[in-house]
Amino acid sequence: MIDILKQPLHWSVAGLIIGLTVPILLVLGNKKFGISSSLRHICAMCVPANIDFFKYDWKKEIWNIYFVLGILVGGYLATFLLKNPQNIMVEESTKAVLLNYGLTDYTQILPTEIFNFSNIFTFKGLFFFVIGGFLVGFGTRYADGCTSGHAIMGLSNLQLPSLVATCCFMVGGFLSTHAIIPLFFVYFK
Repeated sequence: MIDILKQPLHWSVAGLIIGLTVPILLVLGNKKFGISSSLRHICAMCVPANIDFFKYDWKKEIWNIYFVLGILVGGYLATFLLKNPQNIMVEESTKAVLLNYGLTDYTQILPTEIFNFSNIFTFKGLFFFVIGGFLVGFGTRYADGCTSGHAIMGLSNLQLPSLVATCCFMVGGFLSTHAIIPLFFVYFK
C-alpha cells in the first residue's frame, strides 16, 4: 500500500478531492473553505489584545485550525514517509527556460539554487523571501482571502468579488512568471 502512495497520482485525483471539499463543507454546516483565515483564528486565540478585528467567536471556526494542522501533518508525513525517490518531473521546455535562470536541480519541489539557507541574507533572499512573502500576505489581506478561498470556494458560490480576485491572482502570476522573475535573473544572477 505504501508503494502505491509513493507513486505520483494523476492531477485529476487532487482536483476531485478539492472539488468535493466545497460541497462537503457546505453540507456540514455552511462552512467556508480558505486557509488564510486560519491566521486570524490563531491570532484571536492567542492574542488577548482589545482589537476589534479579533473580537469574534473563534471557537466556531476551530475546524479550520484542525484543517491547517492536518495539512502540516500531511505535508510532513508525505515528505518523510511517502517521498518519491525520483526527481521531480519537469517538462523539457520548462527545463530549457529554467536553465537560462541557472536552475538545474530538480530533486526538491522548490529550486534549491534559490530556496536555501545560504540565500537568506542575500539580495536574492530578500527578493524571494521578504518582499515575496510581504506581497503574498498583503495581497491576501487586500483581496480579503487567499487563492484557495476565492478560486475554490468563492467561484463555486458564484461570487463576483472572488472572480475578480482570481483573475487578479492569475494576471499577477503570469506577470511574475513572464516579466518580473526573468528580469530578476537577468540582472541579479
